[in-house]
Amino acid sequence: MGSKLTSRSTDYSKWYNELVVKADLAENSAVRGCMVIKPYGYAIWEMMQKELDRMFKETGHENAYFPLFVPKSLFEAEEKNAEGFAKECAVVTHYRLKTDPENPGKLIVDPNAKLEEELVVRPTSEAIIWNTYKGWVESYRDLPIKINQWANVVRWEMRTRLFLRTAEFLWQEGHTAHATKQEAIEESELMQQVYADFAQNFMAMPVIKGVKSESERFAGADDTYTIEALMQDGKALQAGTSHFLGQNFAKAFDVKYTSKEGKQEYVWSTSWGVSTRLMGGLIMTHSDDLGLVLPPKLAPIQVAIVPIYKTEEQLQAITEKVNVIADELKAKGISVKFDNRDTHKPGWKFAEYELKGVPVRIAIGARDLENGTLEVARRDTLEKQSIQQSDAVELIEQLLKDIQENLWKRALEYRDDHITYVETFEEFKEVIENKGGFVAAHWDGTEATEEKIKELTKATIRCIPLEFKEEEGLCVFTGKSSNKRVLFAKAY
Repeated sequence: MGSKLTSRSTDYSKWYNELVVKADLAENSAVRGCMVIKPYGYAIWEMMQKELDRMFKETGHENAYFPLFVPKSLFEAEEKNAEGFAKECAVVTHYRLKTDPENPGKLIVDPNAKLEEELVVRPTSEAIIWNTYKGWVESYRDLPIKINQWANVVRWEMRTRLFLRTAEFLWQEGHTAHATKQEAIEESELMQQVYADFAQNFMAMPVIKGVKSESERFAGADDTYTIEALMQDGKALQAGTSHFLGQNFAKAFDVKYTSKEGKQEYVWSTSWGVSTRLMGGLIMTHSDDLGLVLPPKLAPIQVAIVPIYKTEEQLQAITEKVNVIADELKAKGISVKFDNRDTHKPGWKFAEYELKGVPVRIAIGARDLENGTLEVARRDTLEKQSIQQSDAVELIEQLLKDIQENLWKRALEYRDDHITYVETFEEFKEVIENKGGFVAAHWDGTEATEEKIKELTKATIRCIPLEFKEEEGLCVFTGKSSNKRVLFAKAY
């Protein structure tokens, strides 16, 4: 399997980059800032997609698809949104190439093929979707509209990292329209909860639900609800956001409905999304110096079976036994790979499945056939045990549940150990620099203080947690009065 990974303690960033490539998840492409998601990485994303899509549909949403290109006039209709994304936009100005008369075999942009209006490659789809909704909404009977889109978006980035920050990435974006403000707020809160449930129950990644400060809100939102996770290096990761957009987009695109009382009213709206950034969160929450560690609920291969044999007759006998066990596991919804390749030795295969984070590995040899046993190794703790073949299916089914639970508990314990309450700015700086994690501190509510703290420590307000109760105190930086703590951290 080649050289070992750089350890997390030596260089966390290098460890992450090496792991993504060596575990065959993704790689850099010929297009600057864009990645190739490889089959194994895409299979994990598909597992995420499948569960999220189910959760969206269970909460009354439908999938649709909208254009990749947004006319500039539509894009700039909601000013705050346009201003927030302007510096990240890729823009199409021409629609044709032609042969370069001075360089045979080369192409140039045809100057006569300039578009009448530039097209923005979507960095987010509010503009094109709200322009569409205008034609869909006339009466209160047309509401609510609850649409989700699985798509790619482009946000031009100068400094990129696989999965965490790339110029093009995959995501889902929900866009809903409602008759009342309360309905829209409830939708925003519901989707925040859906994301939190997914992160915790499938990714085994603890998150804190909260709202963003005004300066950290989505451009064009009245409120942004977020889930914030903590990575093993003590940095926070914004794992999903849900935005209450008020009537901002309805007014920008003149989307009105006739109420039951016969009045013309602007609709209320939300948008919400998670992206392939969740892949980065999954990797950094659980993985170790040996490679990827996957929670069983999101593992494309939950059980890998490796035969150990010397003769073809032994392999045939092992295969017959394995097929019976594998069929029983598959019947219980467990994904199994029987790796009978003769191009690699068992030790190489063990290392590969360890690197790729397969939750359970089984080894079976000629002696195991005689004794009616199997060797079972779990990826999260690296423990091995010999079990009876007759007990294998029941034990493995339970083992997968145990691994999922253990990964959750381990991540939760780390997260909880890295929420530190501070009263002074000296304590604040000490924790941010040396311990890392979330710092719970009083804040005076001003953007100026928020900016100054960021300038001095690189820490930002990750969220104002929903679970934090009002509590009188003094701002950690200015000493002014404050009625609630917020969570600061360095972040991805």
